[in-house]
Amino acid sequence: MKTPGQAGCEEWWRELNPGKCHESAWTTAASHIEVILPLFPFALVQRMVGMCRGRRKFLAASFALLFIPALTWLYLSVGGFQVRPVPLSPLEAQSSTPVGGAGERQALEMRVRAVEEENRALRRELSRPPRSPSGRLPNGNHRGNQSRAHSEEGTGDNDGQKAAAVGNSSDCVQQPVVDKCETIHVAIVCAGYNASRDVVTLVKSVLFHRRNPLHFHFITDSIAQQILSSLFHTWMVPAVRVDFYDADELKSEVSWIPNKHYSGIYGLMKLVLTKTLPSDLQRVIVLDTDITFATDIAELWAVFHKFKGQQVLGLVENQSDWYLGNLWKNHRPWPALGRGFNTGVILLLLDRLRKLRWEQMWRLTAERELMSMLSTSLADQLLCWDLFLPDREDENFGLVTAKQSKICSNQKQDIFNAVIKQNPFLIHQLPCFWNVQLSDHTRSEKCYRDVSDLKVIHWNSPKKLRVKNKHVEFFRNLYLTFLEYDGNLLRRELFGCPSEADHNSENLQKTLSELDEDDPCYEFRRERFTVHRTHLYFLHYEYKPSSDNTDVTLVAQLSMDRLQMLEAICKHWEGPISLALYLSDAEAQQFLRYAQGSEVLMSRGNVGYHIVYKEGQFYPVNLLRNVAMQQVNTPYMFLSDIDFLPMYGLYEYLRKSVVQLDMANTKKALVVPAFETLRYRLSYPKSKAELLSQLDMGTLFTFRYHVWTKGHAPTNFAKWRTATTPYRVQWEADFEPYVMVRRDCPEYDRRFVGFGWNKVAHIMELDAQEYEFVVLPNAYMIHMPHAPSFDITKFRSNKQYRVCLKTLKEEFQQNMSRRYGFAALKYMTAENNS
Repeated sequence: MKTPGQAGCEEWWRELNPGKCHESAWTTAASHIEVILPLFPFALVQRMVGMCRGRRKFLAASFALLFIPALTWLYLSVGGFQVRPVPLSPLEAQSSTPVGGAGERQALEMRVRAVEEENRALRRELSRPPRSPSGRLPNGNHRGNQSRAHSEEGTGDNDGQKAAAVGNSSDCVQQPVVDKCETIHVAIVCAGYNASRDVVTLVKSVLFHRRNPLHFHFITDSIAQQILSSLFHTWMVPAVRVDFYDADELKSEVSWIPNKHYSGIYGLMKLVLTKTLPSDLQRVIVLDTDITFATDIAELWAVFHKFKGQQVLGLVENQSDWYLGNLWKNHRPWPALGRGFNTGVILLLLDRLRKLRWEQMWRLTAERELMSMLSTSLADQLLCWDLFLPDREDENFGLVTAKQSKICSNQKQDIFNAVIKQNPFLIHQLPCFWNVQLSDHTRSEKCYRDVSDLKVIHWNSPKKLRVKNKHVEFFRNLYLTFLEYDGNLLRRELFGCPSEADHNSENLQKTLSELDEDDPCYEFRRERFTVHRTHLYFLHYEYKPSSDNTDVTLVAQLSMDRLQMLEAICKHWEGPISLALYLSDAEAQQFLRYAQGSEVLMSRGNVGYHIVYKEGQFYPVNLLRNVAMQQVNTPYMFLSDIDFLPMYGLYEYLRKSVVQLDMANTKKALVVPAFETLRYRLSYPKSKAELLSQLDMGTLFTFRYHVWTKGHAPTNFAKWRTATTPYRVQWEADFEPYVMVRRDCPEYDRRFVGFGWNKVAHIMELDAQEYEFVVLPNAYMIHMPHAPSFDITKFRSNKQYRVCLKTLKEEFQQNMSRRYGFAALKYMTAENNS
């Protein structure tokens, strides 16, 4: 049974160490207290217990003077209380007193020294200052808002943790606040090509850690909506719902606010979320696109349960000195509570905000502050500066060297802070580990001591990964982990929660279940139905339609090993290009770095790069072609391959041919003759005359003349040598020319993957739809040499591969007969005769 003193100290011990069980340490402390209590007067015992309950230091200097002699007397009398119980009478004490002797005296001295050392260790343990749940010392550096804002530094730190096993009644374990199947709502403002690419890393980090269903609310422009809707549609992640809201309709709500922050006008749209999001949505987590999660978002969602009174906004204190107004002379920031608050992570209680008339509140505040700035001629200065900072000493950062930099005010964040300044009761301050801000001149390192302290990382600087921070390598590695993480792995999660039926996923599973897994060609058949995650317009894209409706887009597909062809093709073809790239997540980042480091590629805004992420064992060549074709914005497209360099001026030549051959009103496929060279370094012919000269000299050859003559034989190269006008050719078996067609031509058949029959089947279908094949007399393209692809190697070495390809060909021909009737029988006859 515990004594009153022991119970009080045990309570104090647990308060010193919240969320942790130090049973062994407390047992040691309690045993020493229980032994000593009978040896001291009652008043002294009361003093000790009072010290425990009052959270004072357990051993005062005066108490130590009495404590050590008492222990010495005790050991000399009893012979050590660790072996025997404390004597309760003088008779027991006398019977236990050791007889004199040098050896026994030496042993007693050793025991006394051991006990003294043990008590010194215990004293150090008990006098150690308590740590707050956030992992920081109580006397932290949160001045500013801490005394005036409603704050709970421990909020959410242990929320969402798993409950202990049944039967464990320890107070050290807290029950989770968020139900297993509770849907977490996340709102993100995302606009443009770059933001659409950046937000994927945020989504990956959230999906990786989450254990709850998610509902994303994206406020997007038309570009981001096209990209993200396609991405989530092909991603097919379970228990995830996505809704889009048109940002263009909201521009009028915030366009009157001057803004030069790098996030642009779209950053201001967080102010109108109460009006934008569904009226029945009560709470939402709002995130910037440059956020990376290092924990389950349910922990942050659980913080809503900590809101009290009229608190409606959950924010982390700003970790820079911006709002303190001391960065330079005459610095006049917007008003803020202390250091102000960063809006990269926001918890919004939407229902309460609507009742408080949030729309009216922030508008009046913004108008008042903007008028004040205009009246003092500071409006422009408070938006953006080109600032020169000299060498200076900083108490937090040490020596800050001179540098030239641009500092921009974040009007969206300024308005939030101005409202909070006027209404401090609205704010619930979050612990700073929920928004570790990695921008220059921040004190973000005060928010964490080790990895376990990190929750959310915010790259809130235009420099992003190049920001200066002493732990930036660790943060960069964490970011790169999710940047290059295989998003397909996030499809595999299992959720036992009821959710809306995903018809695409259900249909896919039904189709796959109908396939015979014992079929030798099962993998080929399965590939046809595989849904590949697709990210359209991976880089910035700009296209201005021509007024004459003759524009042509070059369409091609490639993998990582053909990346070096991009610059050459861009030099040969000045028109728009649509490319489908088959890459892994890591390879997509390699491509991004390659493209951003290329002056040729960066100078071309009319090239659309569409990433189809790897999955399965075959190269989905026809799927890639279809993806590139679907993103063509011009009336016509030139269906090429990445290994071919078109002749200089082919783009303009094809546009003229559109008019000459009345492509708009006829179904024609204009054939561009294909040649090849075996030389890696080729002096590209500038004209047909030069090409014929190199053809005669053996520098060039007709394409695949030595291995697959039938593929281009119907082009009739002998006639082309002397032709000056376009001429028509007939379809023949295995004909696979490169053609320019209208955008509404049929897509490629997806059953053909890897090597073999992928273009042949498409040309066959064009002929079935009565396209005319017309050879252009002054057009040509040249195939550049490269190492054999992995798929062609499998085709040549694997007999089963060839057998399956033949089976797929027969099935395609039968399908053609059913679709096009009697006219399609010629394809089966031609195949049998070939």
